[in-house]
Amino acid sequence: MTEAVLRDMRWWDMDAVLALEHDLFPEDAWSRGMFWSELADAGHPAASRTYVVAEDGGGRIVGYAGLAAVAGTGDVQTIAAARDHWGTGLGARLLTALLRAATAAECHEVLLEVRVDNGRAQRLYERFGFAPIGFRKGYYQPGNVDALVMRLADPAQNTVEEIHG
Repeated sequence: MTEAVLRDMRWWDMDAVLALEHDLFPEDAWSRGMFWSELADAGHPAASRTYVVAEDGGGRIVGYAGLAAVAGTGDVQTIAAARDHWGTGLGARLLTALLRAATAAECHEVLLEVRVDNGRAQRLYERFGFAPIGFRKGYYQPGNVDALVMRLADPAQNTVEEIHG
């Protein structure tokens, strides 16, 4: 398997991203409108948004990730890797891209929510230095699944190079 190439998400990626979103998150998938809103930077003119996709050698979208940065705080909006790319390091590469964007936006911290039943993602975030800071009851709907809120201080110090260095 060749390593996927990361690039900025574009409008023409939407169908492939949505297909992957619905495969990975069937109960609480984002809608097309949610992705469009994020890509258009809608709703918060002072926010900076970064969305990337991972594309394999055949042009297939095999992952995506997004970050919103507002007033020194980054918020991981979404991150996903196709099932056949689990365990390849793609999630770490996507997260690294988001942390670099947070650093470029001068964020002093990055926050995220992750399903309490998603141990794989929690382990990835912990490897990068994210620490649990709370819960959001019933955050993921319609399944009424709680979210674990995690925080990373100083994203500039937490990239794959430093971790695997």
